[in-house]
Amino acid sequence: MPKSRIRKKADYTPPAAAKQTTALKLTSRAWVAPVMLTLFLIGLAWIVVFYVTDGKLPIDALGNWNIVVGFGFIAAGFGVSTQWK
Repeated sequence: MPKSRIRKKADYTPPAAAKQTTALKLTSRAWVAPVMLTLFLIGLAWIVVFYVTDGKLPIDALGNWNIVVGFGFIAAGFGVSTQWK
């Protein structure tokens, strides 16, 4: 029995306009990493200072809510990290 001929499909090449927009979308925003790391470090420093000073610093009036503020900075850092590409 004769073998059927294999048809080769043409390779897909995207249009030139699509290549340009894809290249633009893949670039990362330069401000994201520094802001993210800064927020992480501020949150960590806030919590460490609170524990080292036995709750007197950074803001004495907040009391144990200083921990929430520190974790708020860390959570904001995670929020900013979603913008990283």
